[in-house]
Amino acid sequence: MDWQMQLIWAGRLALAAVLGAIIGYERERRGRSAGLRTFAAVSLGSCLFSIVSYVVVPGGNETTRIAAQIVTGVGFLGAGVILHGQNQGHISGLTTSATLWAAAAVGMAVGYNLLILAVAATLLLMLLLLLRLIPGLERHAPDENSTHDPGD
Repeated sequence: MDWQMQLIWAGRLALAAVLGAIIGYERERRGRSAGLRTFAAVSLGSCLFSIVSYVVVPGGNETTRIAAQIVTGVGFLGAGVILHGQNQGHISGLTTSATLWAAAAVGMAVGYNLLILAVAATLLLMLLLLLRLIPGLERHAPDENSTHDPGD
């Protein structure tokens, strides 16, 4: 394995971490339980698992198996975010949990060299998170701290 390819992979890891940090910045700024470092780590880790899965067994089915395990693992993290956010009968953390899951997908996209897709997904996630700033929209959409979400 040549060092040039490893440098390319290292660049992908850095991009995944930066995209995850961009997503996590909004969550941290809002005081959520998972923030910049958590999102960057999840995105970077997902990217690394993705790269390793196709480097170790090129052409094998390990790539899809590892991808499925990433989704499952991040699901457990997301459940922890939701459980951590429960207080006095109110469920919170659904948006943070879903965004953490999507940040893992961004990291996987970078790992599989789908860079435009990863950047587009990051921009769309940020747009979704910023929808709460549109006047009047918040009145019709349930708050993240709401116990009832008609979208669930």
